Amino acid sequence: MKMKIGKLPHGERNLITDVPGVKVGHCTVDQGECHTGVTVVMPPVKNPFVEKLIAASHVINDFGKTLGLVQIAELGTLETPIAITNTLNVGKVHDAMVSYMISICAQDEIKLTSVNPVVCECNDSRMSDISKRPVGEWEVFAAIEAASDDFEQGAIGAGRGTTCYGMKGGIGSASRLMEIEGKIYTMGVLVQSNYGASDDFRAACLPDDLAECDQGSIILIVATDLPLSHRQLKRVLRRTSVGMARLGSYIGHGSGEVAIGFTTAPLEKAENSFQTQRILREDLMNIPFRAVGECAEEVILQSMWHAGADMAWMAAGFPASGTI
Repeated sequence: MKMKIGKLPHGERNLITDVPGVKVGHCTVDQGECHTGVTVVMPPVKNPFVEKLIAASHVINDFGKTLGLVQIAELGTLETPIAITNTLNVGKVHDAMVSYMISICAQDEIKLTSVNPVVCECNDSRMSDISKRPVGEWEVFAAIEAASDDFEQGAIGAGRGTTCYGMKGGIGSASRLMEIEGKIYTMGVLVQSNYGASDDFRAACLPDDLAECDQGSIILIVATDLPLSHRQLKRVLRRTSVGMARLGSYIGHGSGEVAIGFTTAPLEKAENSFQTQRILREDLMNIPFRAVGECAEEVILQSMWHAGADMAWMAAGFPASGTI
């Protein structure tokens, strides 16, 4: 999709994986009445339980079932990959992520007795028989195995059955480059889009007989290599709502909007009882604020564009989002 959103340049692939080491994988379930799946965002460490990354979360609207936010809010760290699926598969994906982390820790001769999997969701029941709950351990492990730095967008993985502004939604991604003191840092965002009323969409003129209310949910995953604290990351995550608002969303009652983010910037090695962290000066926070706002707007459009003119969605009464 050729578009110019904002002022900052994007990374080489214009994906969240422009943040060095981050990978994304999908497993899609597209059988019978089930059109769903799972998408995983892999942090750039061999064992995230051992090499925990600074992380944060921000809930824009609480109508959602994401797991793992409580511990992130308390401790400010990420210790597993981030998985995205549909609403009724959250528990099964959580269980699968526990199995994955047990196996990873066993390789390091660590007996895992507690772990905080992060599992996000959108409700894709408009396009899929969500009660069948087809996503389990095999699908999660397949998505992890498929994770790479160059991945598909659109109606794939957790975005297979989602809708956005009355059109086909899905998985979208974008990145922005930030220059600070002569060094380039990267901000990347991935979205599972499943929200928005068609008559609020500001990017195109649409028919009047589409979705009438803003509901469904949106998940935004943010990654950066910029050194930020847990508190600063939370400030950045708040600005993901800028992209949503620019496209017309008023963040409706029935739409659960959640943003989760992490930085790959390493902590300094602990000395004795004290830990130090290198972080960005507060008066320079406008740089990542702009970057994440631009990314958040673009990823939603990318998710719709890449969903394309799939005949199954058109037959179900949804216009081809590839026409925006």
